[in-house]
Amino acid sequence: MSKVLLVDDENMLLDSLEIIFSMNDLEVVGKAHDGNEALKLLETTGCDIALVDLNMKGMGGIELIGHMKRKYPGIRILVLTTFYDDNNITAAISNGADGYLLKDSGKSAILGAVRQIMNGISVLDPKVMQRLTALVSGNGGNALYDEMTAREREIATLLAEGLTNRQIADKLYISEGTVKNYISNIYDKTGIHDRVKLVVALSGK
Repeated sequence: MSKVLLVDDENMLLDSLEIIFSMNDLEVVGKAHDGNEALKLLETTGCDIALVDLNMKGMGGIELIGHMKRKYPGIRILVLTTFYDDNNITAAISNGADGYLLKDSGKSAILGAVRQIMNGISVLDPKVMQRLTALVSGNGGNALYDEMTAREREIATLLAEGLTNRQIADKLYISEGTVKNYISNIYDKTGIHDRVKLVVALSGK
């Protein structure tokens, strides 16, 4: 059973999430109202994943994510917030967040995101992906593209638009295996081996 830490200054949300998770084989090991309280809890309580809001009194989520990833690199972090402006998105992911979801996503989406992240898959809310896609499309001069071939740039752009390997293959009339090879080359050239972090890097933020 995965252990979950909840960090949010809304008591109603904390209680609701605890009920939802307890009914779905997820153990809530702690509830904190800001980053400082979360770090104190982690001194005595371990967890597998933390759900973190960004805008809280005291230490906010961005700062907390940085502290957690430095001190507890094995803990996965899912941002759960109402904010999805460019700066918050890129700062959270650059600091090490493994996913970024909006609070209005619904129970199924939140549970699904937790499970995906625990399986090593980064998760972005569709609205967040749209913001990152807009950043990438407006930043074609990014130096990361310089090392890529024309085809790799094309595939990197489609990745930024949120397409799956199969969708990219269908769009470019190539095999899914070929797409995977191109993506592997892109990862090697950029030194980034995560789709979400690659999109943030391509956005130039």
